[in-house]
Amino acid sequence: VRLVESEGGLVQAGGSLRLSCAASGSSNDINDMAWFRQAPGKQRELVATITSAGSTNYADSVKGRFTISRDNANRRVYLEMNSLRAEDAAVYYCKAEVVVVTIESTTYVGVWGQGNLVNVSS
Repeated sequence: VRLVESEGGLVQAGGSLRLSCAASGSSNDINDMAWFRQAPGKQRELVATITSAGSTNYADSVKGRFTISRDNANRRVYLEMNSLRAEDAAVYYCKAEVVVVTIESTTYVGVWGQGNLVNVSS
């Protein structure tokens, strides 16, 4: 499975931006999907997760402002970002947990998108 993200962009503080990420390649099932971000000089951090059933979880810093959603039929995940702040500026990565089933076992392999820069101007 390969993940391809939409481009990020430059947004004014208080503005909105929607990121998307599409899975292509093999037809393996995808379990959880998530968005991470990494600001310069900082560690990569979890922004939001969504299960295959649609249950979501958010970092405290984005609750009420960001919404993660997914389209299972088209193997896409989205991140709607509203009320953007300067501290939201980062490279955003999507991640998918790909289910790999063999005769012996079922394992989950994490696959990352290429990352895209989101800049927020004040």
